[in-house]
Amino acid sequence: MRIIGLAAAALVATIGTASAQSFTIGLSNGWTGSEWRTQMIEEAQAAAAAWAERGVTVNLVIQSSDVDVQGQIGAVRNMINQGVDAIIINPNSPTAFDPIFAQAAAAEILVIATDAEVSSPDAIYVGIDQTDYGRKGCAWLVEALGGEGNVVTIQGLAGHPANEMRVAGCRESFAAAPGITVLTETNANWDQAQGQQTMQNLLATYDNIDGVYVQDGMAAGAWRAIVAAGLTADIVATGEVRKDFLDLWSAGGYNSGASVNPPGVMASALNVAVLRLLGGEFEEDIFGGVYGNAIFLDIPFIDNTNLADAVAAAEGQPGHWSVTDVLSIDDAEAMFFE
Repeated sequence: MRIIGLAAAALVATIGTASAQSFTIGLSNGWTGSEWRTQMIEEAQAAAAAWAERGVTVNLVIQSSDVDVQGQIGAVRNMINQGVDAIIINPNSPTAFDPIFAQAAAAEILVIATDAEVSSPDAIYVGIDQTDYGRKGCAWLVEALGGEGNVVTIQGLAGHPANEMRVAGCRESFAAAPGITVLTETNANWDQAQGQQTMQNLLATYDNIDGVYVQDGMAAGAWRAIVAAGLTADIVATGEVRKDFLDLWSAGGYNSGASVNPPGVMASALNVAVLRLLGGEFEEDIFGGVYGNAIFLDIPFIDNTNLADAVAAAEGQPGHWSVTDVLSIDDAEAMFFE
């Protein structure tokens, strides 16, 4: 990667007086099927603009479209050919990008994945632990059910790395609870309308559902089906952190809880990328994850004990807005750099 040679310990203190620097960073988003992804890009754009106040110009090259893995690899290749300084990618596969990331590394381009871990030794990951996301949500469901009951799960996009990790984490929590019986697992592609239809189908198929694990992007739809069936007092279900659902949750008094995957993860990754490009050296032993290249961010959790705070945070936002969090420049420097 292109290193400028400033000591990270003095980076934040000196950047305001340092000579202006400029970087070009590519943002690759291979799926546009949810407003969460739109918010993710918008927050990354805001983070890039904020660097100007510290004398650093961050120019963005944004690829955001519905493409398969090969299409996203092509977008990354185009960014390499454009000579970007760094690439931040929300990847459609955990393993398929290894060769193209190796090409980026050969061109001294920093690669950071977010939202889904990748296996490449030429990339790092900055985001939440998606396995723990699923683990926390299903552990909450087990506790809410008192350790016993019949549950169904509505998962996201089959095969997507983040979804598969969430599924694995959820299964861990259920496996540790012998009183829980999983009736079935299904997918609704992180789509609210599909989540509602899927829940309707499950309620028509099973008359003994006690709990539902449903991921974000689909929970509002699933809960609408539960409400329409008159079962809000009988079914415990996870939720999501979009404003429209938070309002329904608060007004309806649902028994719900939700792990938070902030759309700000790409903005957090961008702040880490710029600090690294400015010469920051990572702290020892900060990397973990299944591939040993992950820097994990905290996973907030919302339930009825802090729901009011989440509703207040969403005040004035559009219905599709998700509760978010961005690792600040100062916090990123203090937490991850020497």
